[in-house]
Amino acid sequence: MIMSKFLGTGVALVTPFREDLSVDVDALINIVNHAINGGVEYLVVLGTTAESATLTKEEKELVKHTIVKANSGRVPLVVGVGGNNTAEVVNELQTSDLSAFDAILSVSPYYNKPTQEGIYQHFKAIAEVSPLPIILYNVPGRTGSNVLPKTIIRLATDFKNIIGVKEAAGDIVQAMRLIKDKPKDFLVISGDDMITLPMILAGGAGVISVIGQGLPKEFSLMVRYALRGNLDDANNIHFQLMDIIDYIFEEGNPAGIKAVFENLGLSTGKVRLPLMEATAALKQKINSFPILATNKING
Repeated sequence: MIMSKFLGTGVALVTPFREDLSVDVDALINIVNHAINGGVEYLVVLGTTAESATLTKEEKELVKHTIVKANSGRVPLVVGVGGNNTAEVVNELQTSDLSAFDAILSVSPYYNKPTQEGIYQHFKAIAEVSPLPIILYNVPGRTGSNVLPKTIIRLATDFKNIIGVKEAAGDIVQAMRLIKDKPKDFLVISGDDMITLPMILAGGAGVISVIGQGLPKEFSLMVRYALRGNLDDANNIHFQLMDIIDYIFEEGNPAGIKAVFENLGLSTGKVRLPLMEATAALKQKINSFPILATNKING
């Protein structure tokens, strides 16, 4: 079943940059291998964490090609295809070669602040043309509007190719209402690293994580323990990771996770404007986190 591909830990990959802010293909290959070798179940390409808004069309194609080649069929791939212009998203789905991917992740329209009916009609249009299963992405902190559980459930019921949602409202009560009322096989995937564990224990399907690409062994193990109901071991890892999760979001995403990769010897910490690289003070906190020492590539 297609849904089983997306149980566990997915990671929203960064786009690493060289000092001159060009895409660092070699670093991206290393990050892909680091995540897969660490045990994650799938990769998400060109999500928000990839700084997609700052990439040219040519750079996006380069990122996709690099990840597909580096992955070499080892784990499922999800590609971000979304936006606030419905017609443009539909056209992208109809004209792009998505044959290397297993699903799309489509963010709720941002900035426009549509009604719930507008959100429904947006995803209805996408579902009617998408050649791949769709994972919705609700992240009101970035989009300016919250996709309510009733809207997600309506979409999941009406369109069988809408198979899940990355729920990143940061609201455990909303997540639990969604899990309670969803169709049986619909996947409720955490989009918030800090509340991944309680979401899984309430019936969630796993996570699309940021910290999971930096510390894949630890985070994906925590998720597997949670899915098996092994609460003591899951809690033990979660409590060890709480500080680093706070750190990586302290100055915005992906500046924090890129500082982790810099510490690990996988890439620079560079981001593109309007984002700013992590400050020296934040890097010092990240560099002092003990688990990172066991994950270093050049150390």
